[in-house]
Amino acid sequence: MPAATLTISSRNYSSWSLRGWLVCRMAGLDFETELLSGNDASTRAELLHLSPSFLVPRLCHGEIVVWDTLAIAQYLNEIRPEAGFLPKDAVARAHCRSIAGEMHGGFINLRSALPMNLKARHTGFKIFNGARGDIDRIVTIVDECLSRYSGPYLFGETPSLADAMLAPVCTRFVTYDVPVSGATAAYRDTILAWPLMQEWLDSALAEPDEIEELDMEF
Repeated sequence: MPAATLTISSRNYSSWSLRGWLVCRMAGLDFETELLSGNDASTRAELLHLSPSFLVPRLCHGEIVVWDTLAIAQYLNEIRPEAGFLPKDAVARAHCRSIAGEMHGGFINLRSALPMNLKARHTGFKIFNGARGDIDRIVTIVDECLSRYSGPYLFGETPSLADAMLAPVCTRFVTYDVPVSGATAAYRDTILAWPLMQEWLDSALAEPDEIEELDMEF
């Protein structure tokens, strides 16, 4: 039996579930994934951005229960410091924490205007000013990190917590045909080719449940 259970709301639609799953896998945790029903009211509230707070992803590890992706990552970093969520260098470590925190608490326009939907493709999608500012900020983050730490991930040769936090944004760039080039395009492709991302994407494409409100025609 796995030592832990990670409860998620959706592989296709939930960016926070993806982040929580990534950090659990990055930590090498032995866990099983429990998928909530799309008909569950709290699940729909989370995915449709109708709730200011929600309790998934939620990790149950023995007597420990921790929810919220960043809290899960912090817990795993305590018990599995060898996972390498944060760079060894103090300056880079502070930079990584700042990016993870910014992603955790910001980019509201991007989340609402371009919700995660791994199965969908919206060619020529029109991006309005609010989301455009968030996208520009993401591009700046990626360009600065790849320039400073040489890539291919944000802080060097291996994925960090910051990469797990930005991974759903890379899927949005594909879903909504967001035009990016240069370093950002290379980073997007690196994240999408990450074996853990490939595993999640394969599972998401096989997920049968759909939420009509999130599959509307834009």
